[in-house]
Amino acid sequence: MTINMGAAAAAYARNAKAADLPSMEPRGKDPAQNFGDLVTDAVKNAIDSGRASEEMSAKGIAGTADLREVVTAVTNAEVTLQTAIAIRDRVIRAYQDITRMPI
Repeated sequence: MTINMGAAAAAYARNAKAADLPSMEPRGKDPAQNFGDLVTDAVKNAIDSGRASEEMSAKGIAGTADLREVVTAVTNAEVTLQTAIAIRDRVIRAYQDITRMPI
C-alpha cells in the first residue's frame, strides 16, 4: 500500500484544525531555524522541569511539601528526560542514516 504524503499531510491539517492541535504550518521562513527553535524550546523545558523537580525535592526534605507533589515533580522530570534522550537518539540515528546514503 502506497501512502500519498500530500493527502496524509492534508488529512492531518484538517484533523488538527478540528481538534485544535498545533498546525503543520512553518513558524518562519527558514526550516533550519524552526528546527533550532524546536530543539531550544525542548531543552529549556527539560531544564525547567529538572529545576522544578529539584526544588520540590528540597521542599520535601525540609517537610514543607506534600509527598504527592514531590513524586509528581520527579516523575515529570524523569519523563521529560526520557523524551529528550529518545529525541536525541532519533536525531543521531537520522544523521547516521544520511551519512551512509550513497551519493
